[in-house]
Amino acid sequence: MKKTQAGRLLEARGIDHRVTNYDAGGEFHTGEEAAALVGAAADLVYKTLVLVRDGSPAGRAMLVMIPVADQLDLKAVAAAGGEKRVRMATQREAERLTDLRVGSISALALTGRSFEVLIDDRAQSLGRIHVSAGARGMDVELAVDDLVALTGARYVKLKDAYE
Repeated sequence: MKKTQAGRLLEARGIDHRVTNYDAGGEFHTGEEAAALVGAAADLVYKTLVLVRDGSPAGRAMLVMIPVADQLDLKAVAAAGGEKRVRMATQREAERLTDLRVGSISALALTGRSFEVLIDDRAQSLGRIHVSAGARGMDVELAVDDLVALTGARYVKLKDAYE
């Protein structure tokens, strides 16, 4: 199986995890499709969104991890991040900022970079979740506490921010 930056990080740190290659072709899948392909409930599979702070110098980006079936309220994220406004990065911006393809963006693959990482506080009640392993068609399941510790993620209350 192909090794990713996220997988190498988890192995180097001795973190218990399980990588699933659910599409060897690396095609783009929606979060709900990915959840079905790995056999997990959609509320246990989190997507990583790239947001850009409109008011910050050079539009510094942030990563937000939310359940795949949820839609994000940008005003709530801005408030949680202490910003006036944030916006979703375009596909081109997200790929340029992360050096990863949309559909493979993973906070685990971006540790050591200057991204602020936010995670929906509902994840605290879960033992383990699934996130991108840093390549399309690859998923990694790990303990939420390990994910938060490795990425420096901060829990934020976003439940009321979903449509």
